[in-house]
Amino acid sequence: MPPTLRTARLLLDAYTPEDEEDFVALFQDARVSRWMGDGPAAEADDRALFGRIFTKVYARDLFDVWAVRRGGRLVGHAEIKRTDAVDGHEIVYALTPEAWGSGLGTELAEALVRYGFDTLGLTEVHATVAAENETSLRLLGRIGFAHVRDVEEDDGGLTRVLTRAVR
Repeated sequence: MPPTLRTARLLLDAYTPEDEEDFVALFQDARVSRWMGDGPAAEADDRALFGRIFTKVYARDLFDVWAVRRGGRLVGHAEIKRTDAVDGHEIVYALTPEAWGSGLGTELAEALVRYGFDTLGLTEVHATVAAENETSLRLLGRIGFAHVRDVEEDDGGLTRVLTRAVR
């Protein structure tokens, strides 16, 4: 189970089985899922993904994954994990559209970076972002991430690899 993290307005803690409907709703929202992994998935796949958080990720302590809450309500998802795609640790996060534009994305990304540096002892943290996702690219640029390379995806899309090193 990941440790609980607190920011000024957010609580990052372990998912509970009661979070399934909100998790599925977040991942089924095409405005969110278009930027996650391979894009929108079937509801059954998102439910299976939620189940794997418990049966694999938490059970085997594979990496840190959190429910993101504000005022007791699930408003997002966050993780930091080692991945070969960046040959290091990558942050992954998503917020409900209702939380967009309020600075919570910046707060969440900063919390993940801080956790990577302070708790995991990393010297750099990475993010992969679709080239069309200008909002996320701007957010990460504002908090010190630098574009290091592009990856052309099998579908012809372009993914930007960004890195932030310890200052």
